[in-house]
Amino acid sequence: MNILINGFKHFVTGVCDFNSSESKDIEYSRSYFYNKVELVRFSSSVGKFVGFTEFGLKQAENWNNNPSILAQLRGEKERYCVNNVGVDYQVALSKSAEPYVRLHSTTPSAGKHPSMLVCSVFNFYPKQIRVSWIRDGQEVTSDVTSTDEMADGDWYYQVHSHLEYTPSRSGEKISCVVEHASLRDPLVTDWDPSMPESERNKIAIGASGLILGLILSLAGFIYYKRKARGQTSTQSETSSDQNTV
Repeated sequence: MNILINGFKHFVTGVCDFNSSESKDIEYSRSYFYNKVELVRFSSSVGKFVGFTEFGLKQAENWNNNPSILAQLRGEKERYCVNNVGVDYQVALSKSAEPYVRLHSTTPSAGKHPSMLVCSVFNFYPKQIRVSWIRDGQEVTSDVTSTDEMADGDWYYQVHSHLEYTPSRSGEKISCVVEHASLRDPLVTDWDPSMPESERNKIAIGASGLILGLILSLAGFIYYKRKARGQTSTQSETSSDQNTV
């Protein structure tokens, strides 16, 4: 509820704080604000009003001496919170989003390993996830470091796992394995070591440049032919006029 008084906003908030759908894990609070300053608050865990300003202290004392007001607010936890939290909690628990994976290589700034694979997992929910590495069918447990699950601020999370390794055997197969509640089966992403990513990028850029050069060359050739054809036509007309004269 918002009320504008003499240019200042007076508003009241009702909040349900919970970490499960059980009544004992739910707290209802109602706060009264004026000009962005909280004056007084009722909390179901305290069972009465608490003031935070001189006016709020006086108002809290008045309301705490009114049994009907206290009874009404004490009942708000069951009426407002418990009936709605169960629905909200199940919606939050049932929400899920499948992750997508980006696997790439990088060169560490220092260290004995000349290469590092990075398995980046994005846009997954819920938070719990397992990222592991498989080399030639065996799980890798050494030279692996991972970040904590990082919140994106929009319900989704991301995590990054690093594998330090020294390419030594041709045909070696390395995979990043992601296990998450949204997936029926583990998501396996194989690393293709046939060409470093930097080299693939250089080739892609070079190919784009070559195609662009061919297009420009073809456009120039067409323009030249058209211009040459126009000049020939003009010369023919001039010669014809001179013969007539």
